[in-house]
Amino acid sequence: MGKDIAISQELQNYMLGAIPPEPEVLQKLAKETLELGSASAMQISWLQACFMQNIIRMCGAKKTIEIGVFTGYSTLATALALPDGGTITALDVDKSWTDVGKKYWHKAGVGDKINLVIAPAIESLDGLINDGLSGSYDMVFIDADKPSMSKYLDRAYHLLRRGGVVVADNVLWGEDVLDEGDVSEDTVAIRAFNKALATDDRFDTSMIPVGDGLSIAIKK
Repeated sequence: MGKDIAISQELQNYMLGAIPPEPEVLQKLAKETLELGSASAMQISWLQACFMQNIIRMCGAKKTIEIGVFTGYSTLATALALPDGGTITALDVDKSWTDVGKKYWHKAGVGDKINLVIAPAIESLDGLINDGLSGSYDMVFIDADKPSMSKYLDRAYHLLRRGGVVVADNVLWGEDVLDEGDVSEDTVAIRAFNKALATDDRFDTSMIPVGDGLSIAIKK
């Protein structure tokens, strides 16, 4: 039986050397995000972003949703991978953070691809469904408050076309999912999300240990 390997920092560095280099505009955004201190941990890595870009290309995505923008690194990476005419509906509740990313979106020439909505994500997603947009999106990236992950997944199912992809971040949660003594709200919610998604017959699902863990679920 094959055995998965632990991803050490050295191995991550090797992997970074085996993929295309991080674009300069993303590097600059990451650097400014780092100045936010501990909050910067919410930003995804280039390893994750590069992987997501290839998911976008593989499924021919033109229309995506991002739930949880933070400073917009993943939003920018997605916009760079989308074809001309592609769009992202980017949902967040904190304008001060998204303002950090907006200037980099425009510097990269992809600001016109991004529709930023500052409002609770559940309200925004329900609004899209009520507007008759179910079945019209190619990918949904979930990277927001953990207790709502299952609610976001349910909305994503309705909004995605058949064959559309959900990418969910933080599913390994720094390995805290293994600590049964950790009964914090976020950890419990992630465990419940992972358990439910594993048996959700609406999706074909896999999980990879890139960054803080990504689950990839394809709508049947």
